[in-house]
Amino acid sequence: MISLPVGTRVWLAAGATDMRRGFDGLARQVQQVLGQDPFCGHLFVFRGRRGDLVKVLFWDGQGLCLFAKRLERGCFIWPQARDGAVTLTPAQLSMLLEGIDWRMPSRTWQPEMAG
Repeated sequence: MISLPVGTRVWLAAGATDMRRGFDGLARQVQQVLGQDPFCGHLFVFRGRRGDLVKVLFWDGQGLCLFAKRLERGCFIWPQARDGAVTLTPAQLSMLLEGIDWRMPSRTWQPEMAG
């Protein structure tokens, strides 16, 4: 995962996005649907209809970057809302990109009681 500058917000576009869209189409969606500026330095994450592909749009100060990830098995956990956006922390984004349910992560171990 690329480290994010302090103060960077992560926005998930609720609902399914046409994954044929590239830089311009996704930037337009950020402006028109999410009401955000795609050149503000925040990350905007989009998921396809099948749920196994995400694209991340990011302005790095010099140009737009477009990252994509496709899971070979499973799907990315997405909010139930049909429109709008949800904000995530960078840690939640890392879990999402690993295919982990970022909404309610659970430990695989329990700390032992002192005593």
